[in-house]
Order: sequence, then C-alpha cells, then structure tokens
Amino acid sequence: MQAPPVRATALPSFTDALRAVESLLMSGGQRTARRNAWTSVLEDRRRAKDRVEAQRFYERSADGS
Repeated sequence: MQAPPVRATALPSFTDALRAVESLLMSGGQRTARRNAWTSVLEDRRRAKDRVEAQRFYERSADGS
C-alpha cells in the first residue's frame, strides 16, 4: 500500500481564508476601518487589564501585605 503524496504547499490558515473573503467583500477603506476598530478593542482590553492589576497592587499595598 502506497502512502498518499505529500502536499508541496501548505493549506491557508483560517485567518488567511477570512482575509481573502474580506478583500472580496470590502473595499480597502472598509478593511482599514475594521482593522483599526479591532486594534482599538484590543488596546482597550489591554488597558482594562492594566487597570485591574494596578488596582489589586494598590489594594495589597494599603493592606500592608
């Protein structure tokens, strides 16, 4: 029994496939706006995490532990 042939090129990732569909459906400006919005969401999440960590630090400091 022979092994199936090895594929020479990798299959595109799910992200690559979504970007390809996105490029077909949206104009360049819409893509840029969507990516900028997502970048803002990620940055807001990072800042929220930093606020929680700082709050915990201050609470521990106030308790003296």
